[in-house]
Amino acid sequence: MEWVVGVGTVLGLLFLALGVASIRTGWTLPWARRHVRHHRVYGTGALLMGASCVLQGLFYFGALPTPSWEVRFFAANALLLTGILLLGAGQLPAVRRNG
Repeated sequence: MEWVVGVGTVLGLLFLALGVASIRTGWTLPWARRHVRHHRVYGTGALLMGASCVLQGLFYFGALPTPSWEVRFFAANALLLTGILLLGAGQLPAVRRNG
């Protein structure tokens, strides 16, 4: 079971690196470049998703004091859902105003 949590933690670290790169430089993965319009929003979503995965790994391995399972469950789901929504919002076309 530890390897599943370890892989999730490593993927969370990759999401964190992607979020920082997207916010700082505007770089995204090659297959997402065509679709991403707002790099800061997209990067913030990646940061939230990565933070959720890394925190769950740190709780599992005992690096952080573990809160109750309800707090972990709802906090992780809130971070993941918010991250997914921000990833989607970063791909929406820009609003153009006439006038």
